[in-house]
Order: sequence, then structure tokens, then C-alpha cells
Amino acid sequence: MKKFFSANVLAPPALAVCLLASALAHAHAFLDRATPAVGAVVARAPGRVSLWFTERLEPAFSTLEVIDRSGQRVDRGDGNVDAADRKLLRVSLPLLPPGTYKVIWRAVSVDTHTTNGDYVFRIDAK
Repeated sequence: MKKFFSANVLAPPALAVCLLASALAHAHAFLDRATPAVGAVVARAPGRVSLWFTERLEPAFSTLEVIDRSGQRVDRGDGNVDAADRKLLRVSLPLLPPGTYKVIWRAVSVDTHTTNGDYVFRIDAK
């Protein structure tokens, strides 16, 4: 009696499914690193917040803002995706006083998957 399915017949389709699933899992733009870093305590006020993601971003739908402890937006409102590095989202800051600030981001990758998050950093000028 012949085997209906053999390992040689099933292996290529199984491999294709695994590779496709892997590619889809990486399609979301996750936060890779940030400046100031997540949870950082810095001695001087940064001039901007820069976030790098794992995928290229859609500039029209990706946003970044910085708020102070009272919930007031304190960035310059010029958040944008860098034209030369579409994985970089940044916003400039005025000279901020010591305190705790929250960075809030929304990243839409070029394949339309959305991720969002937030983190805090603190300026502790001594």
C-alpha cells in the first residue's frame, strides 16, 4: 500500500506557511529604542524625542506627543516620520523644566498595522 502523503510532499507547503506566519508577525511596527530612553532620568532637558521602530512607518497616520504631569501637551507639535529613515518618528521640545514627562505614540506601519504605547522620562536637573 502506497503512502498517500509523504514528508517530501508536505514539507514545502508547511515551510511556506511557517515563513508567511513569521512575516506577518513582524509586520507590526514595534518600538525598538527611544531617546530619551524609556524610564530615563536625564540631567538636561532634551531638545527632541526620537523613537525608532522595527518597521517603516506611514507618515500620515503615525503620531507622537509629549505631555507633562498635569496632562498638558508640551512638545512643539511638529512630530513627523523622518524622510530618510522611515522607521524614525520624532518631535521637538522647548526647554522643559525639571519634572516627569509622558511620551505617547501611535505607529502605523506601511502595511497599515497599528501599534501604540507610552512611556515616561524624567528631567532631574540638580
